[in-house]
Amino acid sequence: WEHYLSCDGSPDPTVLQEINTFMSLWREDQNEDIQLVMEKGEQVLNLIEKLQFLLLDTPPNEITEKETVQYQESILELQNLLHQKYNGATEHLLKTANMYEDSETGNMQAVIKDKNVTFCIWANLKKKVRFKNHVFCDAQHGFDLPKSLAVSGVAVRILHTHYDHVSPLWLQCQSVPKLEVLDSKELTQHSKDNVEEPEEEEKKAREEPSMPTAEEMCSDGRKSASLCRENRDSIADINETEEETEKKSEILDIPSQVQDPLMQEEKNEKKEAITDENIVDLQQFVPVGGVYHIDALQLPPQVKQIKDWSMVELLDVGLEAYPYPPEEAEGAPCPPIQITLRLSDNVIYFEGPVVARWDPAGQQWRTDGISNVTYETQEKSITFEMDAFYTIALLQDAHCNMPYRAWELRPTGMDEALLVVTTVFATIQIQIKGNQCMLSSVAVEEKDVPSHLTGKWTSPLDLRAVLKKAGVNIFPGEYSHKYVSVNKKAPVAEVRAYQQMALVASAFAFAWSKWNLEAGQEQVVFKVSEHLKADFVKDKDWSLYMFDGQKAQKLKMTETSEAFSEELEDDSEFHSTLYHMLKDYASKEAIDKVEAASFLFIDVVYQLLLATRVLTYS
Repeated sequence: WEHYLSCDGSPDPTVLQEINTFMSLWREDQNEDIQLVMEKGEQVLNLIEKLQFLLLDTPPNEITEKETVQYQESILELQNLLHQKYNGATEHLLKTANMYEDSETGNMQAVIKDKNVTFCIWANLKKKVRFKNHVFCDAQHGFDLPKSLAVSGVAVRILHTHYDHVSPLWLQCQSVPKLEVLDSKELTQHSKDNVEEPEEEEKKAREEPSMPTAEEMCSDGRKSASLCRENRDSIADINETEEETEKKSEILDIPSQVQDPLMQEEKNEKKEAITDENIVDLQQFVPVGGVYHIDALQLPPQVKQIKDWSMVELLDVGLEAYPYPPEEAEGAPCPPIQITLRLSDNVIYFEGPVVARWDPAGQQWRTDGISNVTYETQEKSITFEMDAFYTIALLQDAHCNMPYRAWELRPTGMDEALLVVTTVFATIQIQIKGNQCMLSSVAVEEKDVPSHLTGKWTSPLDLRAVLKKAGVNIFPGEYSHKYVSVNKKAPVAEVRAYQQMALVASAFAFAWSKWNLEAGQEQVVFKVSEHLKADFVKDKDWSLYMFDGQKAQKLKMTETSEAFSEELEDDSEFHSTLYHMLKDYASKEAIDKVEAASFLFIDVVYQLLLATRVLTYS
């Protein structure tokens, strides 16, 4: 319906005939002007974004397997077509290289950019050794070539796409993991009348189908739509039985020791068989800031002016790569190429990024072939050497902001709240209002925060995507517990706590408690305070509550007590829900606010709590 109302002439990406017609017409279009390609590229990126959103957001019972495969194949075809068009535009520019001749060096150099792409091209027209290095002033990217290249008819392209169309498709979709809201029926089935005993959990874990490892899911990389189809659980659930498994193992993070030891051992053996120290583990490190396509290209014949005629030799070979190291080297070491890249202003790098190259054969990011990496924090640049021309990505530890040091959720008005997550590097504040949320601030020591991140109302799904793309990841993934020391909790206790905290979040504040670590796996402990004003909660107003999914209780001890104790507050009672527990101590005004709260506000709070997993990852 939104697509129909937009009436902008773009195809409906879900209709195969429309998207195929769109791609066929653009393939046949011979106009290879770089500016036009960039403009059309923005439309293509919007189509890809719509398809990815559908794959992530559509409930599994509303999308068929055939539709899933169709959307994935359309995404891959659009990505490949866009890159082909940039290659065509590059060839078109190089054929008229002398039009962009630099007055000082006599070589061609040009920088063309928009919000999605920075396109840098340099052509060695004069072939003089003293001009073997160059810095693109408008982009601050640069290179230093070996002498053999400095005297050759070579062109160097640094195509920085602020998006990632190189990494496997499963990663692009998994970067915004789907959240499932467990209904009361499923929770009742899971917990029955009491919290399950460990033996029962073990039995259930053995009965559940084994989850494929990341390496099993992506051994053939992003070009295989069928592989993405087989591993639909990374994007959405395949069917109802897997839906329950994913809810328990991905969202609720059932401890790995509960799984069948033989199954775990078998998975570990498979992982060891295909992993070496140079392959980047994409569950631990994620590309941020886009991708840098760094290419050496054959310089095509240039236009010659003869009297009133412009003459050029036509070669029907397309864009040709310049071989380096040369084939005749026969294994002899060749001087490396030095590259300097200016880091993206739209990304926060909390640590020095890992430089990796794309391996097209293995369909994976690798760190071999890259050496002498120097990271300049103040200049926001990174310099390194590589033994050949590669597609490069800068990767950051996906879990550098985990576990959290503290967190707090407090109401700021009717159907309004503020979620504050404090990590080792930053303090992130997310404002919630109605059915939307907004990043209100990211406080990082000695670092500038990109202005595009804050002040925009959006959905929780979009907010997670934007923050992850900017390197601010406070959203644990399916395998995060392997890389972070987590405070494991029983699934029923954790998910029900998030549900009931969201239910009363319009009038009560919640916060991290150090005693949550001491409470064991079967129950969670957090601070609670009635909060009807839009200011900070005073330390004296906090009380400690313990919850195990079936039973809520107020504790006698405080945050400053010397030891953990499950002793109840005097004259307090057990209750089956947090709402009824708080009702014993709440004012009428607070209960009225809870009862008047919008269900959309409650859902957004729940989604954010479940996405950040504050009770487990802090």
